[in-house]
This record gives sequence, structure tokens and C-alpha cells, in this order.
Amino acid sequence: MLIMGLGYSSAMWHHIETGLAEHFRVIVFDNRGVGKSNPVHGPILISDMAADALAVLDAAGEETAFVFGMSMGGYIAQELALKWPERVRALVLGCTACGGEHVRPAQPEVLETLMARAHMPPEEGIRAMVPYISNTGTPKERIEADLAVRLANYPDAETYLGQIEGVKTWQSCDRLKSLSLATLIIHGENDQLIPLHNGMLLAQHIAGAEFEVVRDASHIFITDQPDFVVRRVVKFCVA
Repeated sequence: MLIMGLGYSSAMWHHIETGLAEHFRVIVFDNRGVGKSNPVHGPILISDMAADALAVLDAAGEETAFVFGMSMGGYIAQELALKWPERVRALVLGCTACGGEHVRPAQPEVLETLMARAHMPPEEGIRAMVPYISNTGTPKERIEADLAVRLANYPDAETYLGQIEGVKTWQSCDRLKSLSLATLIIHGENDQLIPLHNGMLLAQHIAGAEFEVVRDASHIFITDQPDFVVRRVVKFCVA
């Protein structure tokens, strides 16, 4: 089960979904407020989105799943694993953090752009973040493909800000010691939105976690290095 990040629809898995589907049944869904979900006004709590993920797993008729969450989706995946560990076969956490005071934040200009984009025209808002989430060496056509997906599934401002409120009020660091699931943490070496230190911190808090740095990759490492990510996730899940 793949859980996407802040403001992104499930369509953003397009670079790796087919590769993963050669090995697994792949379940994707839209977090509340984005994609095919109805817009939501007010804070959107991570705990509620984790409950949504559980409902999707139930609806898919699966008792357990490998769960791969990216960015905010990694927050949701952690919450799902902490509350319902019996439903998670193994955990993959990509470009994410444990929230709260332990997070190493992005540089001020990155955070300012992240907030300001809610009030920009959609294409302007999408392009404004590209320097901070895509690696400089990634082929332009891959980035443009992502921009097209984003433009076709752009959230309204209130939903986007509601998800940000959920992110700001969530943390897991003091709970991760109870997590005993096999866990793989993947992080792009050049991530400017959620700096690499945050992935390292997660690895320190989750007993036995594997930690993989994706070279020549930024925040959206599934676009920067899709083939590597598929191979690494499959290797972890079938081990």
C-alpha cells in the first residue's frame, strides 16, 4: 500500500507503480481532501488519515500489507504502524521524519515557498517548489510529467493548508521505541524539503531499521531514481 505526501494525489506514484506491480498487488488511494477525495476545510489530522488508510486496507480485502509512505505519507504510515502494527507486514518510510521538536527544518526560503504556494495559481505554485524537491540532474521530461500530474490533481488552498496543520501538530519520536516491525528508511541525499538528518534520526529511533541514502536524488526520489527505488523496495520486502 502506497501513501503519498502533502497535497499530492495517488497519481504521483506513476514512476514506480508499474515496477512494483510486477512483484505485488499495489494499493493506492487519495488522502482526504486531495485527488478524487472531497475538499476538506480545517485541520486534517495525521491520525484521521491513518484511519483512512486502514479503511482502504479493509476495503481492499487485505489483512496485512507492506506499507510505503512518502513525506507526509511517511507520517501516516508511522501512525498506522504504531496503532495497528498487526496490519503492517513491513514498513518503508521515504523522505520523512518523526515530527515535533526533533525535526530538522528546511531552510527558511523553502518553508516560505511551501506556505506561499497555497495562494499562487496552480502552475506557478507547482513550479515554485521544483528547485527544492527535484534533483538537478533528473531528466526534464520526468519532472514535466510530474508537473502534469500535479496540475491535473491540484488541491484547493484550504485543503492544502489543512494538511499542513496536521503535519505541524504530529510527532512520533517518543513512540517509535515500541515499533518492532521490519523497517526500511529511504532518503534522497539532496533533500531540501525534509533534510537527510531527519531520515537518520528515524533510523536511530526504530530498532533494527535499515537506512538507505539515494544518491543523486532530492525529496521526490521516486522521480529522480525510480529504477533504484523499485529494486531496493522489492529487495527489502521479499527478503
